[in-house]
Amino acid sequence: MMKPIEYVDVVVLGSGPAGLAAAFASAKQGANTVVLERQERPGGILKQCIHDGFGNLRYNETLTGPEYAYREIQQVIAALVPIRTNCFVASVEHGEHHFLLNCISPSGIERISARALVLATGCRERTDRQVFIHGDRPAGIFTAGLAQRLINIDGLIPGNRAVILGSGDIGLIMARRLSIEGVQVEGVHEIRHESSGLKRNIQQCLEDFDIPLYVQSTVTSVVGSQRVKAVHVAAVDVKNMPIMSTEQYIPCDTLILSVGLIPENELAHSLDVPIDPVTKGPVVDHVMHTMVDGVFACGNCVHVSDLVDYVSESGSIAGKHAAAWALDGCADRTLVPVSRAGNLAYVVPQMIDTSSPQRSASCYFRVRHTIERTTQLRINSEGQQLDCLTFDELYPPQMERFAINETIFSSIKQPSADISIELVLVEASHD
Repeated sequence: MMKPIEYVDVVVLGSGPAGLAAAFASAKQGANTVVLERQERPGGILKQCIHDGFGNLRYNETLTGPEYAYREIQQVIAALVPIRTNCFVASVEHGEHHFLLNCISPSGIERISARALVLATGCRERTDRQVFIHGDRPAGIFTAGLAQRLINIDGLIPGNRAVILGSGDIGLIMARRLSIEGVQVEGVHEIRHESSGLKRNIQQCLEDFDIPLYVQSTVTSVVGSQRVKAVHVAAVDVKNMPIMSTEQYIPCDTLILSVGLIPENELAHSLDVPIDPVTKGPVVDHVMHTMVDGVFACGNCVHVSDLVDYVSESGSIAGKHAAAWALDGCADRTLVPVSRAGNLAYVVPQMIDTSSPQRSASCYFRVRHTIERTTQLRINSEGQQLDCLTFDELYPPQMERFAINETIFSSIKQPSADISIELVLVEASHD
């Protein structure tokens, strides 16, 4: 027998740091909120991140991933928000001013009607097939996240001798973790001309453990049928194509892939939410409202963040305003696009809603290329400079944050105008 439809104000999809923060913020506004999580435990990826470095901004403490997750979960529990685990959202139907979710859970098929949705679905890792590594599919090939789970949660060692492809932060952290567990890490290979991880992780995870980093180098093929026996690596040219004359044979039984993260947005696609081609996440305004009314998005499904504190910050914003949307009724929005110029890879949010009562915004950006000179970030509208910030150096792996304040909001006079964010190199002064 089909269960009756359950009616709530806000449904949060995902119980990682973004979803937990969104649920707590929504409940604080008085909205009837529920969290749906497809895994058996809440906390997202934090459960397996036993290293520290979490919470410096949000809690003024250095916490491990599980410690950070525990605090966030306890807040949601104290707010009396149910977290339904092992609950898979099969489909979402968009009605007039509501959404009907069809869910599969241990108790059967459930249907939930909500006035607002918060997408907090996180991100996933690229696989070997997505980076075109040739060879068979033997045992011993793992994404960095899977290897992390095997060691930190399941207590299993993935192999004895490893090569790591990709120098993203999780790959660097796993190089250290494997080394601590006695695995011989032959090296980390990065196709770019510089590491894609944070400087502190290069120091703490590679240099402190004497693990070599090879830039402009990639794995060209895997050797082995049942189990990885070796990999071939080669230098790459300016177009990232392997230079086969440089190919080397490296014996190993494990290949760890840290080749990038992709926002998880299948549900966003099903709701026809516009996606930013650069971030691969939904286009959002400054309160994390997507271009589909009533659908909010936050955390790594919008863009992949360096710090969990920023993920939680975006979740809090999304949850607060999703609750307002559900409780106060649907209001028309006046959206002003945020354009970018110079060396900016992207800026989030991509829109500013000038009709919103929220008159400040947290903005995030990354650069395409390293800048080791003084640089100004200028915020303009209709030819008028509204603000200017100075950075001593900028690196693609490091996400930067700035604020748009009340003064800037008040300066945006034309709803049809856009806000331009541009990076300008500043010449050194000569006294």
